[in-house]
Amino acid sequence: MDIQSIIRKACDGFKPYVAGKPIDEIKREYNLKAVIKLASNENFLGTSKKALKTLRDNFDKVFFYPDSSSFDLKKSLSKRYRLPAGNIFTAAGGDEIIELIAKLFFNPEDEIVISKYSFIRYAMAVQLMGSKSVVVPMSEDFKYDLQALAKACNKNTKAVFVTNPNNPTGTYNTKKEFSAFLKNLPLNKFGVKPIVILDEAYFEYASLEKDYPNGLDYLKDNLNLIIFRTFSKIYGLAGLRVAYGFASEKIVDYIERTRPPFNVNLLAQAAASAAIADKDHVVRSQKLVAKEKQYLYKEFEKIGVKYVKSAANFILFKPFPLGGENVFIKLLKEGVIVRAMDEYELPDWVRVTVGLHKENKLFIEKLKKILKS
Repeated sequence: MDIQSIIRKACDGFKPYVAGKPIDEIKREYNLKAVIKLASNENFLGTSKKALKTLRDNFDKVFFYPDSSSFDLKKSLSKRYRLPAGNIFTAAGGDEIIELIAKLFFNPEDEIVISKYSFIRYAMAVQLMGSKSVVVPMSEDFKYDLQALAKACNKNTKAVFVTNPNNPTGTYNTKKEFSAFLKNLPLNKFGVKPIVILDEAYFEYASLEKDYPNGLDYLKDNLNLIIFRTFSKIYGLAGLRVAYGFASEKIVDYIERTRPPFNVNLLAQAAASAAIADKDHVVRSQKLVAKEKQYLYKEFEKIGVKYVKSAANFILFKPFPLGGENVFIKLLKEGVIVRAMDEYELPDWVRVTVGLHKENKLFIEKLKKILKS
């Protein structure tokens, strides 16, 4: 049987997402005893103590199915953001949210506007649904060109993806830029503005910037806006896969109808509910990253390495004269996992997560060694 002949065309040749390499794999491959991972933008302060206690308290309940509606988690999010639960939805990570939105809205005849050098999962979701990606160049400073994104929209545009701050560049768009973008979006053939899918995975880090826009401030007046955030980054729950989003009650209703049942597991719901209330953990994490970014910037400048200032917990840097993949492999052999940017069409660049000082210091030492050799 030729299975390929009955595969949906959009899935034929579909390439899987390449995740950051796990520590144990690198230890085995290179026969290393110690490895640090600075590749996937996790929080190196770990999970809040409140969330960990909640996890332990719920271990004996895992034989039950979770609450399919995530009632308690939505209640916690509603309290935290002072927003009705009807405007909130939850999912098994930001990746699921992207796919839920794509399955709900994208048809083969639709055009979806995305920015070059934005999170690769957007283009993958568009491809999976058989829709057309319209890719808009970034500005020279690796920022979303929101004016160009708005101009790229036409009667066939169903949605626009915006990441703020952006992964992998770490750059962000200001309140003024985002407000103008929403205002300038044209109507499509359905007589409405395209859906704006606003990815704020690194919201808590970027919120320290005075001119950074909070997507929630625009929700009431923009019914075409869908915002989503995650517990994987600053909240340190990447291993549990839990995220959440905000939208109009009508959009949330359709997401609730079409999502898989029990999509957020019992432990994830419990831990996330505790984590969202732990403001002290967020503040400590923000301070650590802000301080350590300054250390890494200064070290990059000392050794003549170009970098992009970041509003998130990672930094994009250019290890000239070596290519990104070359540096990635050499650092692996030294026990440091970073992220090469070839899949983003940035072969000369590397992304590094901001870790604890000892990890950042070791990364710099190994990078200096590689560049000298």
